[in-house]
Amino acid sequence: MFSFITLGTNNIEKSKIFYDQLLSSIGIVLAEEDDRYIGYAKKDTQKIIEFYLMKPHNEKEATFGNGTMITFTAVSKESVINTYNLALKLGAKDEGAPGPRHEAHFYAYFRDLDGNKICIYCPDRS
Repeated sequence: MFSFITLGTNNIEKSKIFYDQLLSSIGIVLAEEDDRYIGYAKKDTQKIIEFYLMKPHNEKEATFGNGTMITFTAVSKESVINTYNLALKLGAKDEGAPGPRHEAHFYAYFRDLDGNKICIYCPDRS
């Protein structure tokens, strides 16, 4: 359905530190970078970048969208909990503690360093 997702950032260095650690906890790694952007991919498909962090092209401040959220899939309930806790440790702000939602799914929500809403999700409660 989508080719890749891009989030704006106002501090690419801080965002890199945050996302390098956060995403590696769910099998996503840094695959490409330059002075304007950072690209991440799944460990086994590093040539297919699916997530970018980027300084806005128009050189204005990056802002988050109200109602906008990016969701990453984790392999287990424990992975959701661990990734959420790591996000908070790295400076994220809580938007919803790990727990079951929508019958058979497990979610956690937080805002990254630029205020973007991020969800970590596991399709069951295992």
